Amino acid sequence: MKISGFTFVRNAVKYDYPIVESIRSLLPLVDEYIVCAGNSEDDTLRLLESINSPKIKIIHSVWDDNLREGGKVLAVETDKAKAAAAKDSDWLFYLQGDECIHEKDYDTLRKTMQRYKDDPGVEGLLFPYHHFYGSYNYIGDSRRWYSYEIRVIRNHPDIHSWKDAQGFRKNAEKLHVKPVDAHIYHYGWVKNPQLQKAKQMDFGKLWMSDDEVVKKHQAYLQAHKNGFLYKEEVDSLQLFKEEHPLVMKKRIDAADWDFEFDVNKKQFRDFKSRLLYAVEKTTGIRPFEYRNYKRI
Repeated sequence: MKISGFTFVRNAVKYDYPIVESIRSLLPLVDEYIVCAGNSEDDTLRLLESINSPKIKIIHSVWDDNLREGGKVLAVETDKAKAAAAKDSDWLFYLQGDECIHEKDYDTLRKTMQRYKDDPGVEGLLFPYHHFYGSYNYIGDSRRWYSYEIRVIRNHPDIHSWKDAQGFRKNAEKLHVKPVDAHIYHYGWVKNPQLQKAKQMDFGKLWMSDDEVVKKHQAYLQAHKNGFLYKEEVDSLQLFKEEHPLVMKKRIDAADWDFEFDVNKKQFRDFKSRLLYAVEKTTGIRPFEYRNYKRI
């Protein structure tokens, strides 16, 4: 069984992406790792080269910053990385630059990919998520966070990144997937509040026109003078009581900001959100959730 990892990244240093940790978390599982390095304003390329693994293959890309409808440029860059993977790989394992996997799940992942390797009806593997927020001690537990997404796909030319690169589809049709008992650890909402503010301001350029970006930036700067307002921008969190991937230890130890949140305090903006949250916590079922896949 041959496995290719793939990802894309731009301005990882500027916005403090844990791209090195992300890549290192997956390296033991893959035979090669394709990294599509975008035209950055910082030392992202040097950072990638510092990993110094023979498995890593860096390709270079210039982002089309005019692709602003629905964050389409993110899917375009994902597909560039996918297209560079070895044609004889059985599976392609995708991680975004702020996602990691845990070393305790390596055996489970290998066994699951081996189990379905020769079953063409299984087009991908579906992962549950830990979405960390504010600090490494909390995860989002409300409906604002997607609970599952595809991160392993069959090596098929008709499978492409979908919309803003959240998941994948084949000829615009949802993939048939099997769930895997291994989480994706998502750290995109954990960083110094000033860096998070800068990232959120810049990220808007992937969805909005120049006029919209300017208007939003003015309002955003006024509202977030002292950095991103984690407490005001979240509805519900729960404590994370497990262990993080080992690759994240140094980064976690170096955290230079404080964030505390009363997990018993809920800040839902409407009755519907509160009701659906209560239903999920009582039954374990998340009704009406958008699913970009078909479980089989």
